[in-house]
Amino acid sequence: MNLFPIALPALTEAAAEPPSGDVGNPATDFLQGLLPEAVPWWMLTLLGAGLAFAAVMLFVTVIAMFSVWLERKVAGHIQVRLGPMRVGGWHGWAQSIADGVKLLLKEDLAPEGSDKVLFKLAPMLVLATALATFVALPFAPGLVIADVDLGVFFILAVSSVTTIGVIMAGWGSNNKWSVYGAMREAAQVASYEIPLGLSLLPPILYFGSFSLVDASAQQAGIGAWAETSGQWFGMAWYILDPTRWLVSIPSFLIFFIALLAETKRAPFDLPESESELVAGFHTEYSGMRFSFFFLEEYAAMFVMGIVGVCFWFGGYSFPGITALEPGPLLTFLSILSFTVKGLLMVFVMMWVRWTLPRIRIDQVMSLGYKYLTPLALALVFVASLIEYFAFVIAG
Repeated sequence: MNLFPIALPALTEAAAEPPSGDVGNPATDFLQGLLPEAVPWWMLTLLGAGLAFAAVMLFVTVIAMFSVWLERKVAGHIQVRLGPMRVGGWHGWAQSIADGVKLLLKEDLAPEGSDKVLFKLAPMLVLATALATFVALPFAPGLVIADVDLGVFFILAVSSVTTIGVIMAGWGSNNKWSVYGAMREAAQVASYEIPLGLSLLPPILYFGSFSLVDASAQQAGIGAWAETSGQWFGMAWYILDPTRWLVSIPSFLIFFIALLAETKRAPFDLPESESELVAGFHTEYSGMRFSFFFLEEYAAMFVMGIVGVCFWFGGYSFPGITALEPGPLLTFLSILSFTVKGLLMVFVMMWVRWTLPRIRIDQVMSLGYKYLTPLALALVFVASLIEYFAFVIAG
């Protein structure tokens, strides 16, 4: 018996059409032009989400494989050797592909006495959080999966869930070295999230937005900011503004140091220090589950590098972006600029890893709490004064 003769037809009609006439992101807009108009909006949304996930997964996989190859080459040249040279021919370009095939074929083992649920769930949770952060990244003008107003807040919040996955991996492995690594990760992330977040406040005050989309558009001088920004042909980057150098350069340096600790990169790689903890929290993992942790690490490096790019180095902007009309060429060059800038940040992280020695865990904690946090607070205070007086002078 139909207890809701009025409400149910209304719900049926609501499900047949989009609530506001536009389903809302490049994936669904692309599918909307291909599929018949009779396709309901909810199915279009689900298909768009699937397409966006496939695109992000493909992008992350390629970035991670390239980063693994690049790290081997960077490490080799810093240590006066060549790195991979054989697999695939030119400079061993196919070495990462061979490693992926090897991991696919490896036996998937779980230690005796381990918590099987936590052990198997941990790498999936870690990788899922890394993939989720990509939805807020503006790859080009108008090319973002989800234009989140609190974009950087969303990225920091979701990436913090990685710590839960690491603790699950350490505890579920039934290995004391894994537990030690997981506890180090929890302590390290808890201490460096504070200066990381504080270091982002000066550019957020400057742009007046948490959105990476808004920050990139303002520095590129496009859209609503075409008349008020975009000096130097799309090079109006925050870090290049001479009136903000007092806070922009120090805040970026604090951000970069905290970023290394957040992504477990040397000299802050205490959670997986091989000289002390075998391999830390992922000691007992093999095969594809082991590869999930590596995918997450390089994906997190790229995402956090892009956060720095969007707030300090212009996002997807490049010299001459303001001279181009919206179209395929602008989109292609913006994606290229966006990717190259992100990979340059990843390269600097690799450079630091193979240059500086690992520091002790007590030094890691002291640096975060005693030095970076007070300095970041002072920069936020100075940045607030600068933006206040800039507002007053501008009238």
